[in-house]
Amino acid sequence: MSGFIGAFSDAWAEIRVHKLRVLLSLIGIAVSVAALTAVVAFSEYQRQFQVEQSDRYGGRAATIAVSVMSDNGAPVDFADFDDRFSRVSERFEFTHTARVADGLMFRAQLPDGVREVSGRLLDPLYAEMHREQLLEGRAFRPGDEAALAPPVVITEPLWDLIGRTPMNQHPTLTILGDAGGTYQVVGVTPRQGIWDDEVRIDVLYDAYTARVDQLPPEVMPRHEVWVTEQQASEIGPVLAMDLRAGLPEGQSVMVNRSDWASQPGMEDSMRTFEMITGGIAVLILGLGALSLINIQLVAMRQRVREIGVRRAFGATSGRVFVSVLLESLVATTVAGIIGIAIVVAVLRSDWVVPAMFQGMQDVPPFPMRAAVTGLVASVIVGAVAGFIPAMVALRVKVIDAIRF
Repeated sequence: MSGFIGAFSDAWAEIRVHKLRVLLSLIGIAVSVAALTAVVAFSEYQRQFQVEQSDRYGGRAATIAVSVMSDNGAPVDFADFDDRFSRVSERFEFTHTARVADGLMFRAQLPDGVREVSGRLLDPLYAEMHREQLLEGRAFRPGDEAALAPPVVITEPLWDLIGRTPMNQHPTLTILGDAGGTYQVVGVTPRQGIWDDEVRIDVLYDAYTARVDQLPPEVMPRHEVWVTEQQASEIGPVLAMDLRAGLPEGQSVMVNRSDWASQPGMEDSMRTFEMITGGIAVLILGLGALSLINIQLVAMRQRVREIGVRRAFGATSGRVFVSVLLESLVATTVAGIIGIAIVVAVLRSDWVVPAMFQGMQDVPPFPMRAAVTGLVASVIVGAVAGFIPAMVALRVKVIDAIRF
């Protein structure tokens, strides 16, 4: 132990003596380690961002979609199926369920005239199950269907058409037709991109069905259930059997997962992204390591007299080898810690991650895996960069110091 401490002390003393050379040689290592750490951290943020984007379309993991359809063209009594699904949900003790109906068209009275607008029918829990984001206002809440002016959530392009009236001024929207009436705008969903011009109205499922006798024939509603991954594999087959029991002849029930975790290619794409970006960072780190090795070899040729004098005063080969190795190891470790600290400080700021991953709701803390990867990489680079100069130092003899 005393020998190792002595070698470490010698290495630190050499770093202090040659601090300018060490500083210049380690700038590249610090930058390389910072790049590798940032790549690993960004891959974690990218994964969370892709998961949230997928959740908005297919639901959180694990979301089970249930739909009933007619095999012989006869109309389906969706109200009866709703009652059947409610009884089954109580038996399975589901906590998060929502009905969804896409493909509706509404005739809305806008300032520039009557316009056809696409629409969806939703239950209040849909927003939580699909990570629905709002630009303004609030999402649906239980009990909203009893309001005299039922609430609706509209898209930002439609909000532009009605004058972007603030939510605290209680804007309303008039819908004509079977479900006609005055609806209160309570929330606005943001554009998904600069080219997003979708004009859509989201209406509470119960508020719509309270005004119409039946859904349009082209609309096929579905029920969604949010459960755990384990429950999804266990409940799915049983849920399908329970819902099919007693169905009228000619009707069938489809039960399948709609969330991103059920898609086999999602994990592969995330892993491929991390491998490509990680490979680029490792290449940068390798170039930094080569530069450090070259500088260390040049410096070692200038330290022949120093090494020879140390050998003349009794320094063993192992002591010389360890001290030279530790010079590089300690220096690269310190440089790596500095690079990691810079990346942590930058990514923990309030403007980098939100700007690059706009709309991410659950921003994860700085990934510990990224910091550990950067630290391990700096230690490995230091060991590799110090091994070759240490082997050169072993070959230095006392007579070499006299001749130098």
